[in-house]
Amino acid sequence: MKVLVTGATGLVGSALVPFLTAGGHEVFRLTRSNPLLANDIQWNPEAGELPTARLEGLDSVIHLAGENIAATRWNPAVKERLRQSRVNTTRLLCEALTKLDRPPKTLVSASAIGYYGDRGAEILTESAVPGSGFLADLCRDWEGACDPARQQGMRVVNLRIGVVLSPKGGGLAKMLTPFRMGVGGIIGSGRQYWSWIAIDDVVGALDFCLTNSGISGAVNGTAPNPVTNYDFTKTLGAVLGRPTFLPMPAFAARIALGEMANDLLLGSARVMPYRLSEFNYPFRYPTLDGALTHLLGKSSTS
Repeated sequence: MKVLVTGATGLVGSALVPFLTAGGHEVFRLTRSNPLLANDIQWNPEAGELPTARLEGLDSVIHLAGENIAATRWNPAVKERLRQSRVNTTRLLCEALTKLDRPPKTLVSASAIGYYGDRGAEILTESAVPGSGFLADLCRDWEGACDPARQQGMRVVNLRIGVVLSPKGGGLAKMLTPFRMGVGGIIGSGRQYWSWIAIDDVVGALDFCLTNSGISGAVNGTAPNPVTNYDFTKTLGAVLGRPTFLPMPAFAARIALGEMANDLLLGSARVMPYRLSEFNYPFRYPTLDGALTHLLGKSSTS
């Protein structure tokens, strides 16, 4: 297929593009930077600039673009940037796709498990109602920005991605230094659920949704075994062979990160990948110890 990828230089996109290329697809990258490759297409979503003519002939689109949610402490200006980089950008892209002479048949657009908000130990499948709070509202509107494509008849998948595990970036990369130094520990009560997914399975799930025509709507992009922060901490410490006895109290997390701490560290979302399991997606790393052992190059968890 001819596949357009946005956010191609991000953590997920940089792993996805070579995977798709190796699979025989012709990949086009929609980029804000000056084009480096023949298939690069430059756009300026803040200015509403998108060269629609260059999008003709595409079979599918994977939309991953969005400013890093955890790059800096949230304030009203940061929140607005996060919103514009997801909601406005998605709407611009979808409206452009509907105006093509031959629109692509499939759009797989990233979303996040922040959609569910803080839900304790409640088991959350794709049919669960949205939660409350900034991230929940953002994810709901982010998915809603795909409506022009849906209304045009395009098959749209919103992959609600969990905590992506990769040593190259994201939350795990930030945790490695303190944990390797032996100063890692649980955050808050440790009872909050962290619904994670290995980078290999994010890429695999995106490809799976791209190529399975029966899948549409919301899909939880998480491993089938979510764990509490306590269990995550102990498993990571075991894989690294380091102690994990220095906790971060909830108040300290809030002092350090403000509102972000509630949504990203202290909130609980026990998310299950019901749709992926229903369609028999073969998880490469369904358990946390297996995922961390693979990602961190360890031979065992002992």
